[in-house]
Amino acid sequence: MDVAEVKDISGAWNDTDSQQVSEEMIRDVLGRAWLEEFSRKQKGQPAVIVGEVANLSHEHINVNTFVADMERALINSSKVQFVASSTERKEVRSERKDQDLHASETTRKPMGQELGADFMLKGTINTIIDTSGKTQVRYYQVDLTLISLADNRKVWVGQKKIKKLVERSNLRF
Repeated sequence: MDVAEVKDISGAWNDTDSQQVSEEMIRDVLGRAWLEEFSRKQKGQPAVIVGEVANLSHEHINVNTFVADMERALINSSKVQFVASSTERKEVRSERKDQDLHASETTRKPMGQELGADFMLKGTINTIIDTSGKTQVRYYQVDLTLISLADNRKVWVGQKKIKKLVERSNLRF
């Protein structure tokens, strides 16, 4: 099956929803005033780090694929830079420590040269389920916030809503 083909079998959150939400959020965040304001004042690209995007829905949603879609699109826009997550930084720092002991002086990467983030992207995924008999309406709401690490200002708030009607038959698999 082609990955670009849209199939919504269960009515649950799926890859199409993830891509649709991330694409719309990317267009919105890159089109707002915070980016131009930062670039004008700082004379460069803002560095962003992803904080927690919490799945508060009733179902399992792989938040990592959604976040990866957003990171990829933002990085590829060439309008923002991304800083590694806390988990990724720990691994990289461990590698630098190892290089301090084992790599030649000419190829060793020094400690204390990391880029600090200017903004943190955080968010939630929520659902509301309305069921009557064999009919169900699933409402998904994704809220994302971009927060300035310098002064805790919320510089952008994005929201995307998806509603799905699911009809169930008597058949069970």
